[in-house]
Amino acid sequence: MKNPYEVLGITRNATDEEVKKAYREMARKYHPDNYVDNPIADLAEEKMQEINDAYDKIMNERRKGGRQTGGAYQSANSSFPDIRNLIASGRFEEAQELLDGIPTSERNAEWHFLNGSVLYKRGWFDGAYSDFATACRMDPQNPEYREAFNRIQRQTGGGYHNPYGSSANMGGCNTCDVCQGLICADCCCECMGGDLIRCC
Repeated sequence: MKNPYEVLGITRNATDEEVKKAYREMARKYHPDNYVDNPIADLAEEKMQEINDAYDKIMNERRKGGRQTGGAYQSANSSFPDIRNLIASGRFEEAQELLDGIPTSERNAEWHFLNGSVLYKRGWFDGAYSDFATACRMDPQNPEYREAFNRIQRQTGGGYHNPYGSSANMGGCNTCDVCQGLICADCCCECMGGDLIRCC
């Protein structure tokens, strides 16, 4: 099969949206309905099949976290530079999609560092802390991983931050504090001859 990117007239660095746009444009151009009773109808049908195959191949590779080069599948390590570029350009959702598509068996220290970087940029410090710690554990000599882990340790006080609310980011109020406050309020209301529902 031809290079699927060349078939769609795009580069390997094209975003998923650019891939879809190129596919839609070529599909409109070569759709067999446009060539009914036309001597080149068979050629248009062949071209449409080629376009469909190219699009499916590209999207399947991206879901798996790979890239196609010279007809050979590349491992997750080969897609890490692309993911770094996406993170650097602020395209975190696309980076996350590629990371999620990498098989668990290929999720090495670099994967955890990059996944942690995406989570960190999106403000999800709980997961970022865990991934940076894992990256350091898997490759303790890597200064980039260690710096990321040290940075998040300084910011979180050396522990996890719950993205749904914790004493660190809710002004000292967590779920237990809320319950204790309600119990206390109920007791105060009862002492004053009422109950929590009527007082509040």
